[in-house]
Amino acid sequence: MANIKSQIKRNRQNEKRRLRNRGARSSLRTQVKRFEEAVDSGDRGVAQEEYRKVSAALDKAASSGTIHKNRAATRKARLAKRLRPSG
Repeated sequence: MANIKSQIKRNRQNEKRRLRNRGARSSLRTQVKRFEEAVDSGDRGVAQEEYRKVSAALDKAASSGTIHKNRAATRKARLAKRLRPSG
């Protein structure tokens, strides 16, 4: 346990952020799973709507620092590739 007052506060802040980020990443994984299920079901309209939602969520997570901006861009590109018709 830290003895320095500023480090004690920093530990509290880090724990709050860790829990917030964990929830946000879990939510992202759920949204990606919904998108993948929509793509697998073949319903293009639902898949496009789910892609729009997950894309916005990835951007929001990247802007808040929950995930790196390049990681968000990579995931969006891979999801968009799955959405495109194979042809």
